[in-house]
Amino acid sequence: MGILGIIGYVLAGLVIGLVVGRYLLRGLLKKQEMAVQSKAKKILKDAETNAEILKKDRMLEAKEKFLQLKSEHEQEVNTKTNQINQRENTLKQKEQSLNQKMENASRRDQEVENQKKNLEKQTEIALKKQEEVDLLKNQHVKQLETIAGLSAEEAKSQLVETMKQEARTQAMIQVKDIVDEARLTATKEAKKVVIQTIQRTAVEAAIENTVSVFHIESDEIKGRVIGREGRNIRALEAATGIEIIVDDTPEAIILSGFDPVRREIARLALHRLVTDGRIHPARIEEVVAKTKKQIEDEIVEIGERTVIDLGIHGLHPELIRMVGRMRYRSSYGQNLLHHSREVANFCATMAAELGLNAKMAKRAGLLHDIGKVPDDNPELPHAILGMQLAEKYKEHPEICNAIGAHHDEIEMTSMISPIIQACDAISGARPGARREVVESYIKRLKELEELALSYPGVEKTFAIQAGRELRVVVESERVTDQQAELLAADISNRIQTEMTYPGQIKVTVIRETRSVAFAK
Repeated sequence: MGILGIIGYVLAGLVIGLVVGRYLLRGLLKKQEMAVQSKAKKILKDAETNAEILKKDRMLEAKEKFLQLKSEHEQEVNTKTNQINQRENTLKQKEQSLNQKMENASRRDQEVENQKKNLEKQTEIALKKQEEVDLLKNQHVKQLETIAGLSAEEAKSQLVETMKQEARTQAMIQVKDIVDEARLTATKEAKKVVIQTIQRTAVEAAIENTVSVFHIESDEIKGRVIGREGRNIRALEAATGIEIIVDDTPEAIILSGFDPVRREIARLALHRLVTDGRIHPARIEEVVAKTKKQIEDEIVEIGERTVIDLGIHGLHPELIRMVGRMRYRSSYGQNLLHHSREVANFCATMAAELGLNAKMAKRAGLLHDIGKVPDDNPELPHAILGMQLAEKYKEHPEICNAIGAHHDEIEMTSMISPIIQACDAISGARPGARREVVESYIKRLKELEELALSYPGVEKTFAIQAGRELRVVVESERVTDQQAELLAADISNRIQTEMTYPGQIKVTVIRETRSVAFAK
């Protein structure tokens, strides 16, 4: 067989293989298609089954939700229905109550009307009886006038005048006895309370000066403080407002000024400058500014420490700052803060002895001179200014009155006010507590004696005990004992109204009767 035959066989085999393979492939694909269709039908059937189950579940959930909403709605409707029924019942009860009240009111009106008619009848009967009584009384008075020979008005006038005289005499006797007894008792009790108050409060008596001495180590530092051509010392004086005196006193510089705050600022600033060593005008201004801030902080701290020590609570921060400023103020040489603390303790002791509010008295005693330390210093008496500040910061009205009345600028309206006045006088009258200029002191004593000499019948006057007592000698021929008592009262009133003085002044009028005879 040739090559062509072989090729023919091969080609025929290939054709047959292709036909058979195609046939087999078609059968395989048909089987796969049928399997896929079967699987798809199964999936679709399962999906329909699941959808049917899910549909039933959703319908059940919707039915349950519907039933729940229906139950809630019915419950809400029942609640509102109950509320409406309750309101209707309440309205019915109110309507019944109102009807009953209206019936009661109508019944009361009827009773009042009946009582009114009865009262009118009784009034008419009473008027008729009163007319009969008046007629009988007039007849009786006429008979008495005929018997006595006096008219009713004349007899009444004589009786009233007699009763007035008797009442006046009895009242004068009783008033004299009461006044005498009150003088004895009040003087004794007042002395007892004042003595106990003074004895139970021990304080130092110190005088504030107008100069401060700053100690330095050597004259070299003194020269550095003065500076070239005195520029440092001029800058320090301009910044502090204090006169700085540098003389031949060894190791000392004198700071002179009436304001203790300025003196303290100058002293602390100078101490910082000397310690630091850098002394020139710019540094001086910087240090003085820092020192002023430090002093302000110290003022607040002093005020807070003071109110804590005294047990005073609820004080306004501005009043606390003013209390701290008292530390750098003086009154007749007496430190104002020490004076106010002393008065506060005096007031608490005296109020406790008298059975009054000791805490309120102590508070008023601390604040009584607060008008001396305001920032603006208006032209008002310090007592009135202090009262206005206390009112501004919501202090108790009794405390405000005590502050304003402790120098008699206003009328006293509480029991604490005279206590503040008395304790202020006690504190200022302590020996060594205050200092006055000699010229003003002598002038005040002379004015005191001349005031008493201006009265007729006064022979001599003596101001003794540093001006705390005035003794007045009168002529016995011109002044009686009763006039002597009036004279003492008049002189004390004039001293109160016309003079300014610390503490109190005792006026003693002396009247002597002398009989002289000679044996020859």
